Amino acid sequence: MAAVAAGGLVGKGRDISLAALQRHDPYINRIVDVASQVALYTFGHRANEWEKTDVEGTLFVYTRSASPKHGFTIMNRLSMENRTEPITKDLDFQLQDPFLLYRNARYEETETPVTRQTV
Repeated sequence: MAAVAAGGLVGKGRDISLAALQRHDPYINRIVDVASQVALYTFGHRANEWEKTDVEGTLFVYTRSASPKHGFTIMNRLSMENRTEPITKDLDFQLQDPFLLYRNARYEETETPVTRQTV
């Protein structure tokens, strides 16, 4: 397990994580921040409630050398399908500690409880 500090991963853990992210997106050039454990929920308008998805794992916020210049990925521990979102003007964020709510351009409202682990 990689060490996590307030600024994110340190040392070899950061290098390994960056290499793993770059396999999915070669334009990622720097990890900005990390949350060690998150779970993704979507808002079900019919049921009018939050529904847990099958996306759970480590959240990486990063910069890219191509447009869009920033993004985030949840490296999913439950399946091979990661969740990646470009950070653009069409992405709305709202922090309701300990939750990070966002709505993307597809108007998909999601809630991500963020747990940060400091070692």
